[in-house]
Amino acid sequence: MVASEQFLQTVTDQMKLVRDEIGKVIVGHDDVVEGVIIALVAGGHVLLEGVPGLGKTTLLRTLGRAMHLDDSRIQFTPDLMPADIVGSMVLEADSLGSKELRFQPGPIFAHLVLADEINRATPRTQSALLEAMQERTVTTGTTTHQLEDPFLVMATQNPLEMEGTYPLPEAQLDRFLLKLVVRYPTKQEMEEIVDRTMAPQSPVVHQVMDREQVLDARRGAHEVLIAPHVRDFAIRLILATQPEREEAHASARKYIRYGSSPRGAQALMQAGRVRSLMRGRLNVSLADLRELALPALRHRIILNFDAHAEGKTADQVLNGIIESLPEGTL
Repeated sequence: MVASEQFLQTVTDQMKLVRDEIGKVIVGHDDVVEGVIIALVAGGHVLLEGVPGLGKTTLLRTLGRAMHLDDSRIQFTPDLMPADIVGSMVLEADSLGSKELRFQPGPIFAHLVLADEINRATPRTQSALLEAMQERTVTTGTTTHQLEDPFLVMATQNPLEMEGTYPLPEAQLDRFLLKLVVRYPTKQEMEEIVDRTMAPQSPVVHQVMDREQVLDARRGAHEVLIAPHVRDFAIRLILATQPEREEAHASARKYIRYGSSPRGAQALMQAGRVRSLMRGRLNVSLADLRELALPALRHRIILNFDAHAEGKTADQVLNGIIESLPEGTL
C-alpha cells in the first residue's frame, strides 16, 4: 500500500473529526486525547496517571462511540482474579438437557479496554492483562482465542493512593507505548465543565470512523517516512538516558539508575508516524519526537536515590536531556 495525497487527507480529516467529537464531551486534555488516539492507531497501549474524576472513563467511551468500537471497563481490586479479566469455562445445558463446557469471554474481549486502577490488583492478575496486551491472545485450557484488532488497553493508576497497591514492575511498564499524565483542568475549563453539566441536554457523539478505517489509518502510518537524521535523534536520545554509556547525558549519570530500553526508540518511531499523519504529513519531524519524548520515555527510566532525595521527577530529568540534545546525526 502506497499512501496517496487523497488517502493522507482522508485520514487526517477523519482523525480531526474524532477529536472534534471527543471535544463535545471532554473539556481540555488535548494532549491526553491525542495520545490515546496515537496509541490506538499505532497498535499500542497507554497508561494514564491522574486522580479520579478527571474523565478517563468518559474519554474511552466517547472514543468508542466516535469510532464505533466496543468498549469495556475492568475495575481492578485486590480480590480480582485472572478469570475475571480473560473469561472462563462455564458448564451450560443445551435445549436437550445435556451439559457441556463453553468459554465465556471476559471483558478483555473488546476493542477498547479501560483497566481502572491497575495497581490495585495482585501481580498475578496484572500479568494476565499484560500478557493479553502483549500477545493479543487469550488461552484457556488448550484453546487460544484471538483478540480482535484494533485492541487498546488504557490502564489508569492513582498517583496519590499508594497504600494497598501493587506498583507495576518496570518490565510491565515497558509494554505501554505511552504514559500520559492527566492534570487538573484550568479555571476556564472548569467553568465550561460546570456549564455543560447544567445544560438541559447532553451532547450527542456521532460516529465518524469505523473499525476498518482505523486499521487503514494504521496501515497508512507504516508508509510515513523517517529520515536518517530523525532516526538518529531517537537513538541518541535513548543512549543519552543510559548512565553507563559513553554517550550518557550528565543528568543521566547523576539521577538515572536504569535508562530506557530499545522499546523507547521503537515507541518514538511508532507514535511519531501517527502524530505526523494526524498533522497531514508523510514524514516524521524532529518536532514530533521532541513532543512525544516525555510520554514515550517517562515510564521507561528508573531514577536513583539522589534524584528522589533532591525531589527530581522523571519529566524534569528527561527535559534536561531533550533540551541539550543537538539535532545532528550520529
